[in-house]
Amino acid sequence: MEFGLESLGLTTLLLIVLAGFAAGWVDAVVGGGGLIQLPALLLVPGITPVQALATNKMGSIFGTATSAATYYRRVGPDLKTALPMAAIALAGSFGGAVLAANLPASVFKPIIVTALVAVALFTALKPDVGGITALRHDGHKHYVVACLIGAIIGFYDGLIGPGTGSFLVIALVSAMGYAFLEASAKAKIVNMATNAGALLFFLPHGSILWGVGLLLGAANMAGGYLGARTAVKQGSRFVRVVFLLVVSALIIKLGYDVWQENFA
Repeated sequence: MEFGLESLGLTTLLLIVLAGFAAGWVDAVVGGGGLIQLPALLLVPGITPVQALATNKMGSIFGTATSAATYYRRVGPDLKTALPMAAIALAGSFGGAVLAANLPASVFKPIIVTALVAVALFTALKPDVGGITALRHDGHKHYVVACLIGAIIGFYDGLIGPGTGSFLVIALVSAMGYAFLEASAKAKIVNMATNAGALLFFLPHGSILWGVGLLLGAANMAGGYLGARTAVKQGSRFVRVVFLLVVSALIIKLGYDVWQENFA
């Protein structure tokens, strides 16, 4: 079992704690905390990309569990929709993690950047979307659409990861008709399951740096608790603004990666 803490200097340690807290806050509001957390993990001397991904998932599951519990107490999301969606997403995430071990993420990044640009334009040009919950489907179709979203985005989380929470939020808003706040509450339950699915794959491979992961998890929990409380207090309008900021950052980050891999 590797802990990883023995190789950390004080500055790196503080940066990881700060990144974990910030990532937990962002994840709790709209998702996308991996943008902050993964680069911080790569500062750990000698860490491999697989160890960084696995340790990131371990830290994140603490934050998503905390924010999911906070949302549940304060918003009361419909578990009849969230739990089946989470179960399907867990299986999808495991499958994505298996494929990630054999297929480079760079294959999918251009597609993801295009999707993110479309999501950002849709959200920016339709300011009334996600203001209130007005469900688009009922009965059996509602659950079929929810499980389909869980399967696709769960697979994406296991395969690549960045922006999973943001994709969940916009899918719940645009495809199902939830308000941004309620969509964030459901997204945390599903995101907790996708983290668990990826961890089920990573755990037997011994890829997790346990000391770093637990430290990151504690910081993530604090950020997740504060982020969920902030989102509930400020409401859907605030969540929408943060969502647009995070999606813009994802577009810049992944777009830069694509440029570096193909043109630099």
